[in-house]
Amino acid sequence: MSLAHGRPYLAIPGPSAMPDRVLNAMHRAAPNIYEGALHELVAGLWPDLKRVAGTAHHVALYIANGHGAWEAANANLFSRGDRALVLATGRFGHGWAESARAMGVEVELIDFGRSSPADPARLEEALRADRAHRIKAVLVTHVDTASSIRNDVPALRRAMDAAGHPALLAVDCIASLACDEYRMDEWGADVTVSASQKGLMTPPGLGFVWYSDRAHGRCRTSDLRTPYWDWTPRSFGTEFWQHFCGTAPTHHLYGLRAALDMILEEGLPAVWARHEALARAVWTAFDRWGEGNPEIALNVADPAHRGRSVTAARMGAPHATRLREWTETRAGVTLGIGLGMALPSEPAYHGFLRVAHMGHVNAHMTLGALAVMEAGLAALEIPHGTGALAAAAASLGASA
Repeated sequence: MSLAHGRPYLAIPGPSAMPDRVLNAMHRAAPNIYEGALHELVAGLWPDLKRVAGTAHHVALYIANGHGAWEAANANLFSRGDRALVLATGRFGHGWAESARAMGVEVELIDFGRSSPADPARLEEALRADRAHRIKAVLVTHVDTASSIRNDVPALRRAMDAAGHPALLAVDCIASLACDEYRMDEWGADVTVSASQKGLMTPPGLGFVWYSDRAHGRCRTSDLRTPYWDWTPRSFGTEFWQHFCGTAPTHHLYGLRAALDMILEEGLPAVWARHEALARAVWTAFDRWGEGNPEIALNVADPAHRGRSVTAARMGAPHATRLREWTETRAGVTLGIGLGMALPSEPAYHGFLRVAHMGHVNAHMTLGALAVMEAGLAALEIPHGTGALAAAAASLGASA
């Protein structure tokens, strides 16, 4: 018998759960793209997108996913042959490096592994060694979606300043925006990239690049830009179509408007606090499960270095895959694969999973996912410690 009938819960790190309010906003006839209400709606998006990223500077919107947002940033930041320094703390740090390298950028990569954050001291050392200032930009993920490592962006900025290096700081916030606290201007980031399908609670299809005056001035001569990726007309265009290099993604814009309204009505500090509370409940459950089985553990040991939108964990192969299959087919909860921890062809691949708690998620959704996971652990006879659900509930109760 399956207990999965009913509304399923997609607890993967994107696409995140889509609010009915967003879906209802998109459920309409196509609008006039040449004048009228759509133009007014879009004019209101720009200041609110800047508020969410914590910047007073510029934003460009693309019809793209997160990989497209990377390419947009690369195209505007670099000329062919320029050098980027990438700080990798998981699969998506490597992914951004691969994207830049494929576009003709020379990439110097510092790999901090899959369980540790970027070390500001090593960044400072690498920049001091670049006496010719060949490195044009430092690229780093705020939260790597695969490893769930959260990097200390202000500390990295301080290291760059201490080195006296002119490189720009570009931050991937695809997994963290509107989940983890992020303050672009205050923290000294020059470029921020994100996408619609995670904390912004809108279906995949919109990519965003926020950039400072400093980045805009320094990148005016970058030769990788093509008409589609050029951020200047998207930010400063005098005609509506220029913001999208053609037809606007009309229904995504309606959904985004509803999502931004929800975020700003709740208030960013409250959004961040909610994600903090939900994340800690998940961590608490894993800690209790792990007391009965050392194979069960969180990927990142120090809570200060964990993202608040997604939790990466190990269960011991093949139990993570067994548990994911059980929760989806028997109970209607889909957990994330352990991306980047091992190749799918390797037995170890089946020992990792991720639990997302990003965007339109509340206490009963998170507690429900944890309860289903515990039911699966019991049904599959996977050894685990006791008291996880009570501890997670107590954690949330203390936060409310």
